[in-house]
Amino acid sequence: MTLQALLISTDDSACESVSRALSAYGIAVERFSDVATALDRLHQQRFDALVIDFEDANSAAEVLAESGKLTSGNPPVTVALLSEPARTRELLSNGLHFVLYKPVSEQRAIAGLRAVTALLNRERRRAQRVPVQAPVELTVPDGRKIEGILLDLSETGMDVLTAEPQVAGLLLNFRFTLPDGDLQIDAHGQVAWANPNGQNGVHFLDLEDSVKSQLKVWLQAAASANRAGAEETVPHCKLTDLSLGGCYVETDSPFPEHALVDLCLKTGEMSVHTEGMVRVAHPGYGMGVEFPSRTPEQRAQVGNLIGFLQSCPQSSLEMSVSPRALVADINQFEHSANNENAEEEMEDPLLELLRNGTALQQEAFLEELHRQRSGESVTT
Repeated sequence: MTLQALLISTDDSACESVSRALSAYGIAVERFSDVATALDRLHQQRFDALVIDFEDANSAAEVLAESGKLTSGNPPVTVALLSEPARTRELLSNGLHFVLYKPVSEQRAIAGLRAVTALLNRERRRAQRVPVQAPVELTVPDGRKIEGILLDLSETGMDVLTAEPQVAGLLLNFRFTLPDGDLQIDAHGQVAWANPNGQNGVHFLDLEDSVKSQLKVWLQAAASANRAGAEETVPHCKLTDLSLGGCYVETDSPFPEHALVDLCLKTGEMSVHTEGMVRVAHPGYGMGVEFPSRTPEQRAQVGNLIGFLQSCPQSSLEMSVSPRALVADINQFEHSANNENAEEEMEDPLLELLRNGTALQQEAFLEELHRQRSGESVTT
């Protein structure tokens, strides 16, 4: 199923650049200039991303508030088009995910939206919604049979396209055969959401246990054939500051604050990975990432990263960052006062700066970051 983005702006130039960039990443775009019309569309169609121009701050806030009330699926990833960088910290602290600064060139949009695309693809794969093209037969309560096309499939439901729109809450029977022909599914479902174009989300109600097991195996096999690739990675990142507690990464496409990410350092055939949580993001510039350290395994990951850096020629290192989840488990990063690592953390100026970074404007944060640097700074 194609990822969908709703773009709301009266700025024709910015819309053209953003639309071209999203289309290049395989994301379908619907653009509206009128907020009222856009809000109507938001309630009719499920969107994976919202791109909102903050030229009219009140209208933008209204759209964000309405998007937060949606109940069908995960909330959309949000992107602000912003001409006043001084407002960035306010918006990010209020939960907005990404910021693109105006004027928006196509090149800037492609760079800035790379992380958006990576995150959307990761979230879709994590939910194990597998794109499927197969015919499906629906039987509605009055006995009519409706032919449809299966768009994607998960363990708990499916997206199906029909010639006529259905109604949310409708109970129906469905029958389809998976593309390899090994499994036919015949069961009941309920329409969870319905769009005017005939696209419907159907929640499964009574799959037999044996069918559930076979479907799970099929989905896992289909998903494993599409593991994380270039579409889920932000390449060409630069590690500029590193401590046992965290690091700062320069990239023109940082991930949202609180996101769980995977950092990969690679040279030749060797690579090392470690996870982290984005503590502070600076749109178009970089992000500060805290490392988890509650368990020996987590601390070993960080040790491996540092050892890898010390053993490899810096000129041959490549760094990339991939998303793992939109929101990390905060319990993996915050310790009690009795934790044995608490004293070490208090002596980690970089970690302390990362944790307090959202209270600083970007310029003030970077000034403090530069002040902390020594001749032993890590650069890749």
